[in-house]
Amino acid sequence: MIKTILQITILFITLFVSGCVKEIKNNDIKTDKVNFALVLHGGAGFIYEGRYSKEEEEQYIYKINEALNLGYEILENNGSAVDAVETVIRVLEDSPLFNAGKGAVLNDEGNAELDASIMSGKDLSAGGVASLKHIKNPITLARFVMEHSPHVLMFGDGAEKFADEFGLEKVDNSYFKTDRMLDEYNNLKNKDKASLEHKNKKYGTVGCAALDKNGNLAAGTSTGGMMGKKYGRVGDSPIIGAGTYANNKTCALSATGHGEFFIRNVVTHDISALMEYKGLTIKEAADQVINKKLKTQNALGGVIGLDKYGNVAMSYNTQGMFRGYRISGAEPVVKLYKD
Repeated sequence: MIKTILQITILFITLFVSGCVKEIKNNDIKTDKVNFALVLHGGAGFIYEGRYSKEEEEQYIYKINEALNLGYEILENNGSAVDAVETVIRVLEDSPLFNAGKGAVLNDEGNAELDASIMSGKDLSAGGVASLKHIKNPITLARFVMEHSPHVLMFGDGAEKFADEFGLEKVDNSYFKTDRMLDEYNNLKNKDKASLEHKNKKYGTVGCAALDKNGNLAAGTSTGGMMGKKYGRVGDSPIIGAGTYANNKTCALSATGHGEFFIRNVVTHDISALMEYKGLTIKEAADQVINKKLKTQNALGGVIGLDKYGNVAMSYNTQGMFRGYRISGAEPVVKLYKD
């Protein structure tokens, strides 16, 4: 009798353990933290094979690789996640290929107005700047707001005056205007509204998320907004919880897309909350918000992010998203179109 009970007990334990092992094997999410990692985006939208020439594709791939490798080097040499995020975004702001810094879209008056934000997951400190006209690298000013002021968001002339206190580089607004964007602006000039639904629309906002060797997360986002926007319009990129969010408990995220919807749905915070309160993985949470919640509102865009273990998420509901990531010990991965 005792022998029979013992046999049944052993069988039950074996089946239970077997089921648990099977469940773990079916879950490809890492729970052992990688050393460090970073992921970036260069905008989502109507990005599809055939839209760009091979030469243009190579330019985007080269610049994304350059940014990833510089960020990787910082993290590999024990730099902070915040350092890596700022460096990566500065590279993209300085490139005319993206809608951030040089190459930004133009507002209703034909001027560039730039927004950016950055956030540290270690202590939830954050800084955002909006409606800048002369700051060469908005992401750097956002970091100064985070680290050298009691505020989170600074706007326009006040933000630029704050930049002067620290000697940040300023340029004439003409620096940001490229021939390509001037042509797009002139084509839009006689239309009544910003080109939210233009068939060739690309949301060229840039962003980055990083995980450093100390286990700290950070994220940042930078943009010129939307072509033909009303002067003074602010999108989601400088808004913490909408365009940017980082929390060491969960993840670090940067968004790109139709900013008004990303603000209304507090997209990046929503993804973090789904992870914290419902136990979703970063991919599950990002897909639920981007491909279900936003899609039902016809809101286009995407998000990139990392969780505290270094798992990467790159979710978007458009035809493509310029994106890439690099994890410690591995080569960079760069993608432009749908898999």
